[in-house]
Parts: sequence; C-alpha cells; structure tokens
Amino acid sequence: MYIILMYDMDSKRVGKMLKLCRQYLNWIQNSVFEGEISPPKLRELSAKMKMIMDEEYDSVIIFKHRRKIAMDREVIGVERNPLDDFI
Repeated sequence: MYIILMYDMDSKRVGKMLKLCRQYLNWIQNSVFEGEISPPKLRELSAKMKMIMDEEYDSVIIFKHRRKIAMDREVIGVERNPLDDFI
C-alpha cells in the first residue's frame, strides 16, 4: 500500500520520530513522509511510533491508498526532498 504520514510532536520527541520514519518511508518535508509499505511493516512502524509518542499530546495522521499510481502529486514551490523512481 502507499501511505502519506504526518506527525505533530513535542520538540523533545521529534528527532526520534524523524529517525524512525526515515527507516520505513521517504522524507518529504518537515514531519511528512510518503512511500510504499506492506501492512505488516506499517503495523511494526505504528507500534514503534506509539512507544515514542505521548498519545495524550502528540498526533500522527496516516493516509492510505492501495497504489501510488492512483494518486496525482503536485508540488508548488521548492520540493524539499525529491523522490526518484530509479533504484
């Protein structure tokens, strides 16, 4: 599946969340990630995020889609971290 993930964290936890999310997804811009991820890997990521975050204060939003191909992506202004389709 293809996801877009964004979070809003207390500054004490932002660094840990950034490091964790970069292990699973592509960093797009401040606190925003996207990429292909399998359901088991997403469950693993979610469990690790819950260990970092304070669920009474912090938030994570995940938009899920079956395939990236069904989404149009438009960047207006500077693209912070361009994605390459080349491996």
